[in-house]
Amino acid sequence: METTTLTEAELKEEIVKAIKRVYDPEIPVDVYELGLIYDLKIFPVNNVYVSMTLTSPSCPSAGTLPGEVEQRIREVEGVNDVSLELTFDPPYTTEMMSEEARLELGFM
Repeated sequence: METTTLTEAELKEEIVKAIKRVYDPEIPVDVYELGLIYDLKIFPVNNVYVSMTLTSPSCPSAGTLPGEVEQRIREVEGVNDVSLELTFDPPYTTEMMSEEARLELGFM
């Protein structure tokens, strides 16, 4: 079986697709479109770093959402390791949502 090596851009695209399968349980929009992903980097040997936040520090899904994002990224073929950092700086605001998410939620 031949394995194809993805370019960094292709791998990042696959990782974003994986993240977009994770939804905030209280809002019908994925965490990527909500703007909860602050940073996404791919380091040599396909080690992935993600910095993310939650809609609020008291978010009921605080215990599960970061783990779900990390698990989805680990499932992407070619990913070696994942380091996920949860931060509340800067604090989340609805301005961080994509236009698509704001439309979906009636903010526009």
